[in-house]
Amino acid sequence: MLKFSRGIDQDRAAAAGGLQQVAVARGSAAAAQPSRLPTLFATAATVAVLYFARDVFLPLAIAILLTFALAPLVSRLRRVGCPRSVAVIGTVTTAFLFLSAFGVVIAMQVSEVAQNLPTYQYNIVEKVRTLKETGSESQILERIGRVIERISTEISRPEPEVRASPEPTPETKPLLVEIFSPQRPVETLKNIINPLLGPLATTGLVIVVVIFMLFEREELRDRFIRLVGYGDLHRTTEALQDAAARVGRYLLMQLVVNITYGIPLAIGLSLLGIPNAVLWGMLAIVLRFVPYIGPVIAAALPLFLAFAAAPGWSLLVWTAALFIVLELLSNNVVEPWLYGSRTGLSPLAIIVAAIFWAWLWGPVGLVLSTPLTVCLVVLGRHVPQFEFLEILLGNEPVLDPKERLYQRLLAGDPDEATDNAEDMLQEKYLVEFYDTVAIPALLLAERDRARGALTNTQAAQIAQSANTLIANLEEIAGEEEGEEETSAEAQESDDDDDDDDDDADEYDLPPGDGKSVLCVGGRSDLDDVTASMLAQTLWIQGADAAQATHEVLKAGNIKALKLKGRNAVVLSVLDQDFMRHAKFTVRRLKRIAPAARVGIVLWKEDGRPGTTERDQLIESLQADFVVFGMGDAVREALSDELPRSLKLAHPKIAPGYAIRRSKRTDTESTVKAD
Repeated sequence: MLKFSRGIDQDRAAAAGGLQQVAVARGSAAAAQPSRLPTLFATAATVAVLYFARDVFLPLAIAILLTFALAPLVSRLRRVGCPRSVAVIGTVTTAFLFLSAFGVVIAMQVSEVAQNLPTYQYNIVEKVRTLKETGSESQILERIGRVIERISTEISRPEPEVRASPEPTPETKPLLVEIFSPQRPVETLKNIINPLLGPLATTGLVIVVVIFMLFEREELRDRFIRLVGYGDLHRTTEALQDAAARVGRYLLMQLVVNITYGIPLAIGLSLLGIPNAVLWGMLAIVLRFVPYIGPVIAAALPLFLAFAAAPGWSLLVWTAALFIVLELLSNNVVEPWLYGSRTGLSPLAIIVAAIFWAWLWGPVGLVLSTPLTVCLVVLGRHVPQFEFLEILLGNEPVLDPKERLYQRLLAGDPDEATDNAEDMLQEKYLVEFYDTVAIPALLLAERDRARGALTNTQAAQIAQSANTLIANLEEIAGEEEGEEETSAEAQESDDDDDDDDDDADEYDLPPGDGKSVLCVGGRSDLDDVTASMLAQTLWIQGADAAQATHEVLKAGNIKALKLKGRNAVVLSVLDQDFMRHAKFTVRRLKRIAPAARVGIVLWKEDGRPGTTERDQLIESLQADFVVFGMGDAVREALSDELPRSLKLAHPKIAPGYAIRRSKRTDTESTVKAD
């Protein structure tokens, strides 16, 4: 009794010590995890500074982006032997002369459109009148017009003054008279120059900053590395190169895409007879830098002009058709061919970034939104404190395929899981999807169940969703079954080539014609799901595969299993604890079906035992095979090897056991005699 109480005290002390260690570990983990509050405060402060000091930072941002765009051209001129000063000044001068000429042409075209607008008034009035005459029987347009006229009349009508008693005539107030005098020439020149000083000063500042940045590009990079990432030169250099490459490539490719859109647009509008076709083509080149909204604005203005310039409707229809054709060609042919999705931004992030930068810096911020957001994504990719920027704005999936599938199954959404699986099955076979994505997802669920984070209800829901996923993939499994004959014929002629490709050999599975296999779940509903996946894979290979739940392995049910004619029985197991009882299950199955090979698939994603450990495990369990992946499981289940004979257990008698037994018998006899 004393010994028992001491054992209890020791257990309590050990448990208390373990809890204390867990508490210390949690505290240290919490202390080790950095707080995000300083990062949030720094982000808010940065946004405030960018907003209130936009007059300073906006030209600087334009200069930085132009530096990114012109740096590759300067580097190419330097490589062909051009001096640095000539390369920099020549590139900047050419670029800004081109931009200046571009702006002058747009200004002249806009002035011409403004002068011609009154000539389109008659066509607009006639088309509005036609719309009113061809309206519905209820004449909605006319009624709406009358309502608007009445509302405007009531608003403009003065309120009647109610006088209780006669009031004296109000005194006449003196009229204010403003004396206009002719302006002097100096004042006139001042009124013309003042509005132009701001844009000219900003342009000159941008030119000077771009020139100095191109001259001292390497020096500025070294200073930035010394200031920000001196402790990690590799990561900082990689971040700078990534940002420069992404932004420069985006600006260059977007310019090429816009030019290939704007020039055909100007030619098409000119052939259709739209006035000022050159203006609309040039505006399309500029406005398409604005994501999503820019192309709509670029199309709205010519469509309105087509509506106003001609008395009929055919010009408007042909203009709309021209825009539709150009948009389809640009979005589906030109853009994927030139740069595709190399910016690394999700579509939603592009829209949100456009709204944010437009609020921050106005229309110019709207044009610069995409390249500036690309810089933020690069910052989040290489700086741990800003990793949330890449998660929020990037287009890369933030969850692994197995984690994504586990989340969909946990949420009870097998349809979304099926859509994701079908996307992956465009590049993978079903056996590879099961082995690299689906089984690892179920392993995550098993780990959560083992540590108590997953309830039995949730585990059952995951199993149900996974079974629905398997049923949804039945059609793909049937298509792959039809491909097996063709691949088997091609395999004979390509054996030499396949020997050099280890990845292909991993899922190069044998045919299962004439084989009959039963796949049984080991211990839980999740094990039953893995057995269904294995059975479906065997069925694709041509075998007669069936699946049974873990309930059939119970003592009262296992004898009722019909195993006659089965070539193999495979136990599918996720739970590691099942291996404690696996030996007895294997022995029972081998007694029932001595002609069948009985094996175990102990699913593991990584850390699979070596050959020696596996052989020891096979010997201890008396199984015909023990494997850890889908490919090996299919090969062993379809193997032509004969089953191992079952070794009967012979209990070993410990030395001195007979003497102790005789003494105990003598003692019992003496006690009875007394």
